Amino acid sequence: MDRRRTHLIVVSCLFLAISTSALYSSVARHPFIDFDDQYYVTNNAILHAGLNWKVFIWSFNAGYAQNWHPLTWLSHALDCQLYGLHPAGHHLTNLVLHVLNVVILFLLLLQVTGAIGRSFLVAALFAVHPLNVETVAWVAERKSSLSMLFFLLALGAYGCYARNPNLKRYLALTALFLLGLAAKPMVITLPFVLLLLDFWPLKRIQGWDKLSVPNRKGRQPDEKVGFKRSASKPEFSFTQASFSRLVLEKLPLLAFCAGSAALTIVAQRAVAIRSLESFPISVRLENAIYAYAMYLWKTFWPTRLAVYYPHPGNTLPVWRVGVAALFLAAASVLVWRQRRTRRYLVTGWLWYLGIMVPVVGLVQVGDQARADRYAYIPLIGIFVMVVWGAADWADSKHIGFRWRVATATIILAVLSLVTARQISHWRSEYDLWAHDLEVVPGSALAISNLGDALNKTGRAEEALPFLEKSARLLPADPVRHGNLAVDLVQCNRLQDAIPEYETAISLTAEAPVQSHYYESLAAVYDALGDYAKVRSSYQQALKVTPQRSTDMVRWLTQSVAAQPSAPRYVELGILLQQTGKLSEARAAYEQALKLDPKLTQATEYLHALAQDGK
Repeated sequence: MDRRRTHLIVVSCLFLAISTSALYSSVARHPFIDFDDQYYVTNNAILHAGLNWKVFIWSFNAGYAQNWHPLTWLSHALDCQLYGLHPAGHHLTNLVLHVLNVVILFLLLLQVTGAIGRSFLVAALFAVHPLNVETVAWVAERKSSLSMLFFLLALGAYGCYARNPNLKRYLALTALFLLGLAAKPMVITLPFVLLLLDFWPLKRIQGWDKLSVPNRKGRQPDEKVGFKRSASKPEFSFTQASFSRLVLEKLPLLAFCAGSAALTIVAQRAVAIRSLESFPISVRLENAIYAYAMYLWKTFWPTRLAVYYPHPGNTLPVWRVGVAALFLAAASVLVWRQRRTRRYLVTGWLWYLGIMVPVVGLVQVGDQARADRYAYIPLIGIFVMVVWGAADWADSKHIGFRWRVATATIILAVLSLVTARQISHWRSEYDLWAHDLEVVPGSALAISNLGDALNKTGRAEEALPFLEKSARLLPADPVRHGNLAVDLVQCNRLQDAIPEYETAISLTAEAPVQSHYYESLAAVYDALGDYAKVRSSYQQALKVTPQRSTDMVRWLTQSVAAQPSAPRYVELGILLQQTGKLSEARAAYEQALKLDPKLTQATEYLHALAQDGK
């Protein structure tokens, strides 16, 4: 490699790293978002101590948050050890991972194609495309960028193996693949991707070189690389083998795919995976076809992006599914016809279709129709198709280097502006959900979360109509009723909050959640002065989660110390009495009487304690 080319590669890497970091630098000022961030960081107490043996064991055994991804848990634990619960550090880790992915993607494409210009442009599109904002700006989505890092490293290891196949290199490939699976199971499609790379650009399939037909000038169209029309060659040559032999060498990796799929199903089946009764096969197929088309549409017109796209169920118009199906079929036919002269189209198209399979909704997880974050890896295939195709077209039209650079610069600048705008929506929960509601006006989740965001900022009255509407739209969701109850309490509508808490309790089967709502009911009854109901509520809370008695006492003791009042000390005394701590309960009642000697309930409870002690 000549010195000038080496300098150009180094400058390209630096430019990609610096420009991507600058574009996303504002995320360091963003807060955590109470939308899965609480499960992954803020409320996940076991990770707060940082990396230790207990966390290591837990990360491999946990199906927490309906996922099995131990490496992701360990990365969050490391962040907690380094940065505590300061969001800036956690956001910067996401950014660093994205920058690494951008640079590694450029270097991988360069190594296997020799095309600096085209490889750079694919990596730049990946770096600045608005669809990738969700993965970078959302702390809880660490798993996507982390899994892609090991996915790309595994591709690099496969390149080394393909140059000189041996057991040591195959084991390195396998280890990196396992790390990717341990970050997020979406990389389960790696064996399929390796076969695509064998077709192009590695050209490892013996005898398939005959598929390429030279163009009128005697050149292979998929070999013309770079912004200029001068041909380049891959940095290395790769060994060839029969197709059956190449399939066979991927089989050991498929065993790990099966294991990862099994672990994922076990982690998600109880809560996240939806039944065929909820989402029939026909509905899933229709949504999958439409989602494939919508991801492509948003690739070329990336506006009105949302965090959550509600699943349309069986209400998706037939004509939309039909148009999407026709478009996908037409694109597939076009790609197939170009298989001899433009192999990159086949690899790019099947990369997109294949990697998207686990998340396109055939196995329905959650209630979303699609998610921008799912496109993080699949869109690389589309970028390769577009960049290599555009460069070939420019070659055929003899378009000069300056015009190509100018066009690429304009496209990247426009995408960067749209991305900067999209990043700004993540600066607060209010901005995020207000934007989501603007994009998807009927989204019950956006309505609810916008209400929660208003409530957290002390705007309880403004939040109330959103939370009431959310509870009406999702009447069977205990969280919506619980959030509405919290807001009603803050609006001093205590009597109205009681039935909402009771509804939330009746709708949930999770003991910790029930216990939390019973504790909240006890606080409401305490404010109303109904101490019999306070006692009853705590009895129910301790009945469903007796192991939480110590935590409940600790939390209420701290709360009373921060805001002392006679009724609150009575509430504390009741809880202490329910947990058998009679002497401490007596002290609490006595403290209540010191603050309010006329509080008859405290006197009555003290008298009852004295009678019980005789």
